[in-house]
Order: sequence, then C-alpha cells, then structure tokens
Amino acid sequence: MEFFVISLLNGVSYGLLLFMLSSGLTLIFSMMGVLNFAHTSFYMLGAYIAYTLSGVVGFWPALFIAPLLVGGLGALFERYSLRRVHKFGHVPELLVTFGLSYLILEIVQLVWGRSTVPYGLPTQLQGPLFTIFGTQFPKSRSFIMLVALLMLFSVWLLLTRTRIGLVIQAALKHPEMVEALGHNVPRVFMLVFGGGAALAGLAGVIGGNTYVTEPAMAASVGSIIFVVVVVGGMGSLAGAFLASLLIGIVQTFAVALDYSGATALQALGMNITRESFGYPLLSLTISQVAPILPYLFLVLILIFRPKGLLGTRED
Repeated sequence: MEFFVISLLNGVSYGLLLFMLSSGLTLIFSMMGVLNFAHTSFYMLGAYIAYTLSGVVGFWPALFIAPLLVGGLGALFERYSLRRVHKFGHVPELLVTFGLSYLILEIVQLVWGRSTVPYGLPTQLQGPLFTIFGTQFPKSRSFIMLVALLMLFSVWLLLTRTRIGLVIQAALKHPEMVEALGHNVPRVFMLVFGGGAALAGLAGVIGGNTYVTEPAMAASVGSIIFVVVVVGGMGSLAGAFLASLLIGIVQTFAVALDYSGATALQALGMNITRESFGYPLLSLTISQVAPILPYLFLVLILIFRPKGLLGTRED
C-alpha cells in the first residue's frame, strides 16, 4: 500500500509537470499549426533565469518575473523570425525552431556554463509536506501539483470566459473571419506563442529546483513532450492533460518495479532456466524498459487511434 500511494503521488506530480510543458506546445500547435522544436528550450531558459533572479530578488518574485521574460522572448521570436517563414510552410517553421533550440543551448552554456548550477529550493518548499506509511512526500512536488492545477484552471478560464479567449478560439478555425471583424490575427498568434513559451518557462522555474538545472535538461524532456502531445491528440488541451498523467504515472510505477519477465513466468509456475530460449530478454526488468514505455505507447496510439486520445485536428 505504501509503494502504491507514494508512487501514485510521484507519478501525478511528474505528469503534471509534463502537462505544464505540453500545454504550451498544444496551444501553439492548435492556434498556428506549428510544432515548436524549441519549446523545451524555453523551459530551460525559465529555470536558468529564475536561478539568476533568485539570487537577486528571491525565489517568489522570480516565480512571476521569469515566465514573463521567457514569454516576452517567445513573442519576439514569433514576431521577427517565425512569422517571416510561416508563409513558406511547415518545413521552414520546423527548421527555424530547431535552429533556435541550438542557439538557446549555446547561449545558456556561454552564460551559465556546461555544468549543473546550484538552483536550490526556497526555505518554504524544503522538507516533507506529510508522512504516509513512514515515507515522506516533499513539499516541492506538492507545489508542482498545485501550480499545475492553478495553471490549468487559469487557462480554462481564459479560453472560455474572456473576450480574448473567444477571439483565440475563433481564430483557430476561422482566422479570415476574425480578421474581417477587425481583430489583428498576427498579433493574436504572437500572444499565443509568447503565452505558450511563458508556460514552459513557468514549468522550468518550479521544475529546475525540484529536479536539476543543467544544459541537458531541455533534451531530457524534449522527446517525451512530443509523445504527450501526439498521444493526447494534436491540439487538444484536455488530451494533453490526460496523456501527461497517464505517461507520468505509468513511467513512475515502471521505474520502481524490479520484476523481470522470467520472474513473472516463474510466479505462474513455469520452469525458467538460463538455458531457456530468449533468456536475455526475459531477464530484463520492468525498470530497465521503463524509458521506452512512452514511445511504445506512442506507436500503439498511432496504429490504433492516429488522432490521439482526444484529438480534434486532422492535419
């Protein structure tokens, strides 16, 4: 019971961090049809900028300032770079965002170095929040869960209960009509791209000190975020939320399980010996194959439900 509860909480906290990252990417794709390869680079920038600001103004002001700065950088990139290649199709968009990811990585290494920076938790988030079955659950992971849920509620309110949200949803399907009504659609695109980058920056602020802040942090979550977006359904915020929780929980449980295929067959009463066929494969534990489980899930989704769990876009 202890293993189940703690693994579930850890899985939910990790899944919600994935959602904070994938939600921005999902908004950008649903609005603009752009798969932003530099999205996790904004996540890394949020962590590094928050690390620098924390030494000057403290963590709590940095929690609000760093995402705004990252969002501003994202909006500038859309206005002066991405918008210029948008008319040439998806391949140039992918290439320019791919190039931006390398540019951000080099800038981070030039400014902050190639090693891990000491971006620590503030005093208020250190230590356990509660103890269950003798195991402590840290305040930092609880804070990630709280911020992610507040962010989800805020984005839902923005998109469904405000005028700007209605304009964004209308521009998603009928940009020509929205522009004919007097709204500046390119400016809406810029704000959405900047908002998506800000969400990634916010994830970096609270994820960087909970896990680790280093130049490899963008690459470590880059592929998994695209898995979340595809599994959830391209352009579906609810799908991204469901897929993030699902992948986070499954991967967390898998990492903690040290059972092999041979052990499972032996539990069923089968006599498994070293000479049995395929023994090297049977000797693999679930924890060893845990890193490939999200990609296996992605393959299955693409085979049996190409639109994703809650996908709405067909392109």
